[in-house]
Amino acid sequence: MADTSFDLVVIGAGPGGYVAAIRAAQLGLSVAVVEREHMGGICLNWGCIPTKAMLRSSEVFHLMHRAKEFGLSATGIDYDLQAVVKRSRGVAKQLNGGVGHLLKKNKVKTFMGTATIPAKGKVEVAGEKGTDTLIAKNIVLATGARARELPGLEADGDLVWTYKHALTPSRMPKKLLVIGSGAIGIEFASFYNTLGADTTVVEVMDRILPVEDAEISAFAKKSFEKQGMKIREKTMVKKLDRATGKVTAHIEQNGKVTTEEFDTVISAVGIVGNVEGLGLEKLGVKVDRTHVVTDEYCGTGVDGIYAIGDIAGAPWLAHKASHEGVMVAEKIAGHDVHPVKPESIAGCTYCHPQIASVGMTEAKAKEAGHKVKVGRFPFIGNGKAIALGEPDGMVKTVWDEKTGELLGAHMVGAEVTEQIQGYVIGRQLETTEEDLMHTVFPHPTLSEMMHESVLDAYGRAIHI
Repeated sequence: MADTSFDLVVIGAGPGGYVAAIRAAQLGLSVAVVEREHMGGICLNWGCIPTKAMLRSSEVFHLMHRAKEFGLSATGIDYDLQAVVKRSRGVAKQLNGGVGHLLKKNKVKTFMGTATIPAKGKVEVAGEKGTDTLIAKNIVLATGARARELPGLEADGDLVWTYKHALTPSRMPKKLLVIGSGAIGIEFASFYNTLGADTTVVEVMDRILPVEDAEISAFAKKSFEKQGMKIREKTMVKKLDRATGKVTAHIEQNGKVTTEEFDTVISAVGIVGNVEGLGLEKLGVKVDRTHVVTDEYCGTGVDGIYAIGDIAGAPWLAHKASHEGVMVAEKIAGHDVHPVKPESIAGCTYCHPQIASVGMTEAKAKEAGHKVKVGRFPFIGNGKAIALGEPDGMVKTVWDEKTGELLGAHMVGAEVTEQIQGYVIGRQLETTEEDLMHTVFPHPTLSEMMHESVLDAYGRAIHI
């Protein structure tokens, strides 16, 4: 097939790749995107979006059981797991089509197939109808990541699941073991536990949700245990013995190994970057522990080759990938750009209760040498939370005592994933405690707790 020449070829059409392609096209560059599987990548098809659709179903199911509290009556409450999955897949499909439409609208050429980079400035795409050779002035690697598989704990799709199997289950787990308590593990544990699975979560670190503030982790743990989840920290699954319809897990805690039987295991022990088969080593692109090494502008050190999103390392979040995509597209187009600061990126976990955070934990802030002031406000002190029937939660803020800089914000409770953005904007605009204290928050809203948490740090909280 004939060579085709572009200003930019993006490899991978996930939330990093397709956004980079659209922004570059808006800036007048000729752009191609190569995608081997699904427009929208893992996030849209097998991650962020379909999990939120499923969690919404379990949340509604949970609320139906609470009908009486709200003066309502609901009887014969039940669920149809396949219908829940079907809705989730439908949401993903709708958005997948939307990405294709956006690329077309912005005149981005798409190539379905597997990409390799045989030489600088050249991308080969092996598709169903043969191989296309693309000439590229610039290449953006946005190939994402996949589930890490630990030896002996590999998924088989029957008894041991990855996130993909957990999103399209063939049956409802009765007794479930979730290995790993990061966002992915906890979200699936929350979904299946709410639908009635007897759920155990095992975490190798000393607490669940180990990247969160310790107080938030402790609060979440208590909430999960109240919902019947079993949480085992500083614990490791050494091996799994598989038999018909059951798995025996060898679990080590405090140097002692015990065995327990489950009918389903979900492995959520992190991710590895999709760096293989691209020809990176030959090009001189450095790879460290399955992630491409980049500078603050996502450059790989090889002229004209950039890496964004999960393949370029933590934090492994879709919104980080998108933002990097925009930044790189603008850089290639010759604009002045600012590096994406990982510490300004919020993390959200959509379990019940929700968890959201941005910036430093209290421990990290102290470690970095800050003298801190900490504010806390409980949901029980907020009128809207009580009216919603969601009195369990907390907003915590961490401040630099000397400068009044907002170092970090950490939240657990209803709808905190929507609220965290207030603090993200505050940090972006370099807010001080003074600015936020003088800001009028609307009443009655959950956001008032964000105000009260600031006031509390300075001994001025009103409603506690």
